[in-house]
Amino acid sequence: MLRKALWPAFAAIVLMLGTLIGTAGTAQAATPLPCDIYASAGTPCVAAHSTVRALYASYSGRLYRVRRASDGTSADIGTLAAGGYADAAAQDSFCSGTVCAITEVYDQSPRGNNLTVEGAGGNGGADVGAIADALPATVGGHAVYGISVQAGVGYRNDSTSGIPTGSAAQGAYLVTGGQHVDNRCCFDYGNAETSNDDTGNGHMDAINFGTECWFAPCTGAGPWVQADLENGLFAGGNGSDPGNKGNASTFVTALLKNNGTTAYAIKDGNAQSGGLTTEYSGALPDTGGYAPMHQEGAIVLGTGGDDSNGSDGSFFEGAITAGYPTDAADNAVQAEIVSVGYTKAGAAVPVPGTAYRLTNANSGTLLDAVDCGSADGTPVDLWSSLGNTCQQWKFASAGNGHYTITNVNSGTVLDSENCGASNGTAVRLWTALGNTCQQWDVTRAGSRYTITNVGNGMVLDAADCGTADATAVRQWAQLDNACQQWAIAP
Repeated sequence: MLRKALWPAFAAIVLMLGTLIGTAGTAQAATPLPCDIYASAGTPCVAAHSTVRALYASYSGRLYRVRRASDGTSADIGTLAAGGYADAAAQDSFCSGTVCAITEVYDQSPRGNNLTVEGAGGNGGADVGAIADALPATVGGHAVYGISVQAGVGYRNDSTSGIPTGSAAQGAYLVTGGQHVDNRCCFDYGNAETSNDDTGNGHMDAINFGTECWFAPCTGAGPWVQADLENGLFAGGNGSDPGNKGNASTFVTALLKNNGTTAYAIKDGNAQSGGLTTEYSGALPDTGGYAPMHQEGAIVLGTGGDDSNGSDGSFFEGAITAGYPTDAADNAVQAEIVSVGYTKAGAAVPVPGTAYRLTNANSGTLLDAVDCGSADGTPVDLWSSLGNTCQQWKFASAGNGHYTITNVNSGTVLDSENCGASNGTAVRLWTALGNTCQQWDVTRAGSRYTITNVGNGMVLDAADCGTADATAVRQWAQLDNACQQWAIAP
């Protein structure tokens, strides 16, 4: 009788131990991930993109494709396990000794809505893929790479399956970075036109994240999660919404949902801790064309619907749902994102205060103050090494992960001429003004770096890939070539 009495408890313990032992190697797959959560709430993902991890507990396929510059060959990067993280070591091995670009982001949903490098549109030329190792991070304790968007980087799919069209309800979320942003149009993720051009109000339904205040007044300096509904970035209501206070966290969860006929909502949160803030929940704009919506069902990442591609941004993961997600589902997704532990990777490079020489990877010549000039307006060029301080530069933090770059000889800083925002804008030296036209991002490109102006999103470029002394240095949209890459060394 004692044996019979003890048996149920013993069996339960054995069953529990067996379950723990049997699932120890696949523990990641046992926890519902964002698209499992949305599916359980009746609003399934119809697109799910990430270069850092699976968004379904059962997903064990490809995440993204990289192409290396050395020989033009490509490789797919997948997960380490079902429901797990990206195999970044495979990328590191494949791209060793060269630079890789991300050329395709695979859809984890059953719909097959993969994103490839975007072609030309109504307001932008053909784009390029992001440099594959430009945005390192640690997620779930694993080294991974996000997508670093600079001016000229963008992805798209104009022939999708299951993406809401017309006035059908839609939800979307993404995890982005609050310290790699600008005020250019448009770092978007979501529903866009199938023509790559602006076809009117309400033809987009995409999350926008940046510091562009389209409808003034805006609260603070941003960045803000806004709704790109075409012909406007809406902070809420009819555009201006001082209640949308923005979110500059290192990692940001951004959400947008739209019932397609009467209402939309914008939410954001710190992707590392805490819950979501509802920045707006209310009526769709009543200014014409937005209620009802006219969605076309393309997917865009990194640009506007017409390929406006001047923006900076960071993309780690995101999804689009069919239907209007519940608040409970949104909160559960946020809690799951926080649980994986997004963390910045690596120390800042370069080290502030150290004098460096910046060598163009294509020409082997150095970033140089023309004629050792020290006056405001002194141009910048490339020149053979002279061993002087006119070719030395110091970096200082400008906040939000940006730098000012100061010429050691003159004490003036690297400046985008007249805060220009077009390809070919000159680079010069100027007294420090404290604006974003004099602030720069430094991002990895293999063993080299790209140097991007915060004000316009464009990168330092050797004019026409020149190699001779006196080649002008200018700014240009990212082209993924060695003429825009720099070795930084003392």
